[in-house]
Amino acid sequence: MNAVDPRPFYTRATEQAASLIKTVRPEQLTGPTPCGDFDVRTLLSHIVGGTLRIAVVGEGGDGLAVRPFAEGVGDDGWTAAYEDVRERVLAAWKHDERMVAPVRVPWGEVPGHAALSGYVMELVTHSWDLAESVGHPLELDPELAEFALAAAHRALPDAQRDEQTPFGSALSAPEGADAYEQLAAWLGRRPLSRA
Repeated sequence: MNAVDPRPFYTRATEQAASLIKTVRPEQLTGPTPCGDFDVRTLLSHIVGGTLRIAVVGEGGDGLAVRPFAEGVGDDGWTAAYEDVRERVLAAWKHDERMVAPVRVPWGEVPGHAALSGYVMELVTHSWDLAESVGHPLELDPELAEFALAAAHRALPDAQRDEQTPFGSALSAPEGADAYEQLAAWLGRRPLSRA
């Protein structure tokens, strides 16, 4: 495997997401996010469901059969629900052979390392969405954003996006933007204060 191993980045991204999810207060669940029509509750559902999807892929199953939204989670259950899928996904991807095996994800059949890199990008982006939605309660890891931005540039060139792409067209990042703001802009997002 010549590519950078995404597992350490994914592990850190799950830790960051878990820490953020713990900060969400019940009154914030219906608040807006930079993520289209999602409110905070729907964004949490997508974070949990998307993590379950890539866990199933890592286990050798059909991730496309997994709806990328969690169902049946009570408003006080998001921390526990994420912790359950976080443990499962980390166990599913711990073996080196999974990194080179072909897997099927929504954007096609790719080697495991490419699939997991894509999910680093997704989780880091949604962590920024969540942080933006709940007032940035924690400092986000800039190295994760740099990894995710590089993955986004490889996987989602702006010219190849269409209505099937789950991210919007690239926007211009503000001057002096940090890696998270650049990532958000590349994926068609604006901070809520500028939305």
